[in-house]
Amino acid sequence: MINETALLESQTLRGSVLDRTDVLDKVKALSLLPDGMHVTTAMVASYFSVTAEVIRALVHDHRAELEASGYRVLTGAELSDFKQLSGIQSRTRSLALFPRRAVLNIAMLLRDSEVARQVRVYLLDMEYLARTHPVENPAPADAASLDARIDQRITHILGRTVVPLFNALIETSGEHRRELTALRAGVQRIEKRLKQHHNRLQRLEAPGRTAPGPPETPSTSRPRAASPPYTVDWWRNGAPGRP
Repeated sequence: MINETALLESQTLRGSVLDRTDVLDKVKALSLLPDGMHVTTAMVASYFSVTAEVIRALVHDHRAELEASGYRVLTGAELSDFKQLSGIQSRTRSLALFPRRAVLNIAMLLRDSEVARQVRVYLLDMEYLARTHPVENPAPADAASLDARIDQRITHILGRTVVPLFNALIETSGEHRRELTALRAGVQRIEKRLKQHHNRLQRLEAPGRTAPGPPETPSTSRPRAASPPYTVDWWRNGAPGRP
């Protein structure tokens, strides 16, 4: 059985359990950067309830081991890109990042932290249970029956998720198609009315067609009397009545 002292002293033992990063959240919630993968030196110190100087000193003493666990320091263009992607507002010229594996590695190295000690105890308990109660491997199933179960599971998932989604899309597209058809009919009616008005305007503006004038009003003057007929006999008689 692995004990806490052996874990503190043996890098090989620490490396064998680095994948069990879930124990960190079992002991205490670990806050991550916006990228969801890393923490800074200050965040590691806050998790273990120690100062940042303690974490820096531990990194100085075990840098190669921690770098193998994913620890790294960003500078230059790489740091600028990381700040932009993660939304970090800082003018620092370098930034130390710890993934969860490196934080667990810190827990197995840090002696003067109660949180680190609890992480080690929890980790050792899990290792003990895994060694004393191994999970029995089930007998290999027949390949054909396994494929049938996989097909059945896929069919079930498709029937519960993808098929209803497609049905909803089809219904929605049908409603949109009816709305577009009604809209197109309305546009066609408007175009027809506009053509009718255009033709009427063309007929009214055709050359040679004048607009009707105002109606004639009856004259109020008295009609002139008709002139008497002037014949040859009238001249022979001396044109009587001639003015």
